[in-house]
Amino acid sequence: MKIEVFRLRASRSGEREVAMRASFLGCPIDVLTMADTVELARTAMHSQQRLQHVALNVAKLVSMRFDPVLAADVASSDVISIDGMGIVWGARALGLPVKSRVAGVDLLTELLALCEREGFKPYFLGATPVVLQQAARRVRDKHPSIAFAGLRDGYFTREQEADVVRDIRSSRADCLFIGMPSPRKERFLASYRDTLGVPFIMGVGGSFDVLAGAVRRAPVRVQQLGLEWLYRVYQEPGRMWWRYAKTNTLFAGILARAIVRQRLGMAPRAHGGLPPGAGGVGHSV
Repeated sequence: MKIEVFRLRASRSGEREVAMRASFLGCPIDVLTMADTVELARTAMHSQQRLQHVALNVAKLVSMRFDPVLAADVASSDVISIDGMGIVWGARALGLPVKSRVAGVDLLTELLALCEREGFKPYFLGATPVVLQQAARRVRDKHPSIAFAGLRDGYFTREQEADVVRDIRSSRADCLFIGMPSPRKERFLASYRDTLGVPFIMGVGGSFDVLAGAVRRAPVRVQQLGLEWLYRVYQEPGRMWWRYAKTNTLFAGILARAIVRQRLGMAPRAHGGLPPGAGGVGHSV
């Protein structure tokens, strides 16, 4: 399976090669470590060159196969990290050299620490007003010297989007973290990422709820076993059980067919969920 290679310029360690973009079940993914991803974000913020990050999990991958607009939005992102253990295991089963996942909430935590160390200003967009303020308060407790560029909850109408964009642009934020559900955040970024004026942009899903303490993360051992989704079902059974039951079953079927086709030496079958040429795109940073 072909993997494009790009060069990641790291200011402390010089230039090094990192295996990056591959195609997994028709979706482009970037085979990066947490350290690589943090360095990409750091470089973007220092250079003030826009870099859009998206975290890919099983639910999003399955949704992309039935939503070509979402698929196109994800495929056009600069960095597509492997968020879920299901993607890690599936990629390994198809021969991709994936060592670990880059969980979105863990990446957010690392980047907030980076912001404090190097004086970058984050902007939080999303969640309810209460959750947003609590998340920001707890971040300040942990990182006392961090300076937020701005905070805006996710409950705004399409008519208010222009005002939100103006506020983000005028804030001169170094990084924007968007805590809104898919495909809304992908659509928002597809429409406005070129006018926001923010170097590093990242969708963080429900991470603000985790930062605020409204949702607990699974124990580390549960995460390592790939059962974090089951812990979410335990916390919110009414909302989560059907979502995970449906997406996990669909993903298992899609992956099983791909493994069989690969072992039989058959070319992958095209489907309507991804735009032509979405996979295997190499790029440099």
